[in-house]
Amino acid sequence: MNNSDLADALAAESGVSKAEARKAVDAVFAAIAQAAASGEEISLNGFGKFKVKETAAREGRNPATGETIQIAAARKLTFAPAKAVKDKLNA
Repeated sequence: MNNSDLADALAAESGVSKAEARKAVDAVFAAIAQAAASGEEISLNGFGKFKVKETAAREGRNPATGETIQIAAARKLTFAPAKAVKDKLNA
């Protein structure tokens, strides 16, 4: 499923136009991305939590040459599904 499919499902479920549904989907993802960029945790009841995690700088190896390289510290977005989602996946 992609953004367009999600917007189509939202339009069918709520009775709004596909264009309005697409704007709503885009706005939700933009808000999630903005909150994550500022380091906030995003908690969606019944769905799950998005958290920003820090990874430390570390050494790695180039698999082609075997050369040691430095991997910079970074931030990444993780997702932990809610129990209801886990139950649907494993039903």
